[in-house]
Amino acid sequence: MKQAAVLLIVVAVIAILGYLQRDSIVTGLAMRGMEARMGADYLAAHEDGLHLTLCGAGSPLAAPNASGPCVAVVAGQRLFIVDSGSNGRIILQRIGYQPGDIKAVLLTHFHSDHIDGLGNMGVARWAGGAFTDPLPVYGPEGVDRVVKGFNDAYSQDVVYRHEHHGDLVAPLAGAGLTAIPFKTPAIGELIKVYDEAGLTIEALAVSHAPVEPAVGYRFSYKGRSLLISGDTVKSANVQRFAEGVDLLVHEGLAPNMVTMMEQVATKLGNKSTAKVLYDIRDYHTSPVEAAEIARDAGVGHLLYYHIVPPIIFPGQEALFLNGAEDIFPDYTVGQDGVAFFLPANSDKIIQTKEGLK
Repeated sequence: MKQAAVLLIVVAVIAILGYLQRDSIVTGLAMRGMEARMGADYLAAHEDGLHLTLCGAGSPLAAPNASGPCVAVVAGQRLFIVDSGSNGRIILQRIGYQPGDIKAVLLTHFHSDHIDGLGNMGVARWAGGAFTDPLPVYGPEGVDRVVKGFNDAYSQDVVYRHEHHGDLVAPLAGAGLTAIPFKTPAIGELIKVYDEAGLTIEALAVSHAPVEPAVGYRFSYKGRSLLISGDTVKSANVQRFAEGVDLLVHEGLAPNMVTMMEQVATKLGNKSTAKVLYDIRDYHTSPVEAAEIARDAGVGHLLYYHIVPPIIFPGQEALFLNGAEDIFPDYTVGQDGVAFFLPANSDKIIQTKEGLK
């Protein structure tokens, strides 16, 4: 009994001392956490090969785990971003990438949900990395107009940040974005947009009419390959250039679920929403169609992204797939933070993250 009493007294004293010193304890823990976070070099820790992470698995529709379209690809510790949808820059930093790591952004097309985070991403890279050159933005014809629009919109922000932080943080030479346009490839053609240190990035035409131009991208590095479809209907051109790739990242819109949403909107008298839901079915690919492409192209794994509608309740994934899993069983339905690693000169396909924690 005496020992128990002594132990209780010791615990009480420790608790009282801890309470009295709580501010300094919390401060110390916060400082150590900040040091670990700010000192981490997530990109440098990548093994050699192709890495792909969804920094945005969704569409214009709000979803808790699927931000606007954004795909991060790393090859040889070079970080490329395909499309820059809402919240993409924040998701990138939650994953561990820093805006200053970004080598370039590649745009598939100019729908607002694929570009609306571009200005923010450019500012974060510039002011976060003291760059003396603007962020390169690759895209088909029209990318120069998009880039000019963002540069104009952020021109006052550039002035404020430079006046506040000076050249050490925000040198004027590195402000904004710079457009690198390329000719839209013809059907059956790949156009090389980047070729350096073993990494090749090629653009291919996809069909998203009336949205033109629209492209997808194929990445090849040290015997590994992946293809990102962008927004498109089921495309023989995508299937042709996805032939044998390790990872096919393909958009997916579930027409059965979108039809249900249209019926509800009509019942509620919301004609404009019903019209949009009717219209979007004719320029996207269903999960079943994407599975058919993956099967017929003989890809290693299929990752669905640009998920429409959002998957937000239990059992909804089965409705979304609608039998696609029987056509091609090696698949993942994407969400923010899902990541894959294709080790160099190997045939392994490793899922490294199932999403954000």
